[in-house]
Amino acid sequence: MQRTGLRIRGAGAPPAVRGAVIRYARWLRENYQFPIRVPVYLIPSETIDMGDGERSVSCFFAAKERSIEPYALIATGDYRKLLRAWGRDNCLASYLLSLSRQVVRYHRWVETGNCRDPRIAKKAKAMIDAYALTVDHP
Repeated sequence: MQRTGLRIRGAGAPPAVRGAVIRYARWLRENYQFPIRVPVYLIPSETIDMGDGERSVSCFFAAKERSIEPYALIATGDYRKLLRAWGRDNCLASYLLSLSRQVVRYHRWVETGNCRDPRIAKKAKAMIDAYALTVDHP
């Protein structure tokens, strides 16, 4: 039996980031289907090593076989730096946008087996815009 749902993991993430992501994940679960379990790990480093020498602030990993659960990583180690530069709401929104991009990749993978989506930025922003209508702050 295939597990389902979106799960947030990351006890090492800054509490403000973790809280904002958990609240957003709750909204995502109410508005989107997650037919194959996808854990999202909040990593306490500033970037994630993609394994090919490149680094990123978030990423999605999925096998070709749908019987193997995918997962996403979001780097949260730059929280204090972004908080000073952008303020609380914009800082937290950047993490939610990173999660949105990975959710778009996840849904594309579920539908087609391919993670690439040429409209990822537009779809992720639409998710954030819809969420913003339901909350005062991230």
